[in-house]
Amino acid sequence: MGNEAANRWMEKLAAERKGKLKIYIGMSAGVGKSYRMLQEARRLLDSGVNIKIGYIETHQRAETEALLEGLPVIPRREVFYKGKRLEELDVQAVLLLHPDVVIIDELAHANIPGSKHEKRWQDVLDILDSGIDVISAVNIQHLESINDDVRKITGVTVNERVPDKMLQVADEVVNIDLTANELITRLKEGKIYDAAKVQQALANFFQPEKILQLRELALKEVAGQVERKVDYEVKPRKDAYRHERFLACISSNHETAQRVIRKTARLASYYNSQWIVLYVQKGKEANDKIPLAVQRHLINNFKNATELGAEIVQVKGQDVAKVIMDTVIARGITTVCIGKPHFNLFQVFLKTNVFNQLLKMLSRNEVDIVILS
Repeated sequence: MGNEAANRWMEKLAAERKGKLKIYIGMSAGVGKSYRMLQEARRLLDSGVNIKIGYIETHQRAETEALLEGLPVIPRREVFYKGKRLEELDVQAVLLLHPDVVIIDELAHANIPGSKHEKRWQDVLDILDSGIDVISAVNIQHLESINDDVRKITGVTVNERVPDKMLQVADEVVNIDLTANELITRLKEGKIYDAAKVQQALANFFQPEKILQLRELALKEVAGQVERKVDYEVKPRKDAYRHERFLACISSNHETAQRVIRKTARLASYYNSQWIVLYVQKGKEANDKIPLAVQRHLINNFKNATELGAEIVQVKGQDVAKVIMDTVIARGITTVCIGKPHFNLFQVFLKTNVFNQLLKMLSRNEVDIVILS
């Protein structure tokens, strides 16, 4: 076996040794994700598996802390930040000890500035790459692409978010489900928050109609994951494989671009397909002319799209429709996703010919166009 062939073989072996990821997902705090992870840890330990607790958040809940007793815990990394002593997951200790399985709670957690990665989910990817299995947990409201839906339901913008790709790379996603009444009962019994916080929680987040909507989001997400797993692992490959490739066309309008990116990410996730974000930089948006605030939003949108699994394509030009047409043909796009146009009536008439050209080209090439609200 030559060196090149040997290297390929070693790379194949290394790829196959990647750790497996299991994620417990729930509609809110208090449904029992940490409790279930610790139950599983006990079962694995009793079966002789080398398992460690890398990070668990008990929230001082008595029943959860009782389960933690006797389990092998990796000490947390102590960090001083702005005069405060804080604790973080010790990624290096996990890698050095190299257990078969490690429990890492709070997947959406933002790391302290100065850490290797900004987010804990990035630490988890490093640990998986080293061949360690990870069991983790996240609330549905922390999922990136449904952030807008969550804000509409709860009135709160969730800042700590996890890209959808983490659910896609997971080997197993388990929904911890409770009815709204069961969750509210747990809250009133003091099993979720201190007594002092209960009334405030009942008046804000823990309202039955909000819980029901979040529960629906969680159930739909896990059902979608199961459906995709059936499509691509159980059904014959020739029937299951879809040659879908999405193109999300964005402008420098921050809010519209965010919506287009998130909704295209959802579509790409559903079809388990590749997707591209296209930004056409017009002359007035050149680096030396574009306002700094707009440029910063644009960079954040690119970063967000990359975390969600997109490839970013930036093209300089004035004729946006032509750039879209060229990109569709060059990249084999099957579906073009654009934001709802914000033209006034006069502009629509002016641009009708260009838009018609685009529609004709998409029709000729059997490309779908989706206008996202």
